Amino acid sequence: MSKAAEKIEIRNVISPDHVVRVDKAKYTAMRDALLSVLPAEAPGLTVAEAKAGVLPLLPEALFPGGDKAGWWLKAAQLDLEARGVVSREATKPLRLYRA
Repeated sequence: MSKAAEKIEIRNVISPDHVVRVDKAKYTAMRDALLSVLPAEAPGLTVAEAKAGVLPLLPEALFPGGDKAGWWLKAAQLDLEARGVVSREATKPLRLYRA
């Protein structure tokens, strides 16, 4: 019998009342990687730059070949923004930095 993946609740800065339960290991790996590449000050990195930075840091077992990394990056970004850990610059393209 296999143990179900442990879940964690994440939020979305765009829909503050919406809570989603996701795989804790994948979220934690992405969160840690994202926070390690984002600068502490504006203007920060574009999402594409952040993705390029996190890909080499992600465990291959959780993200084989970077599979689904874009989705998990966006989920972590929106959750961290909702928690006040990450901020965005209102630029085009969007830029992110640690709050």
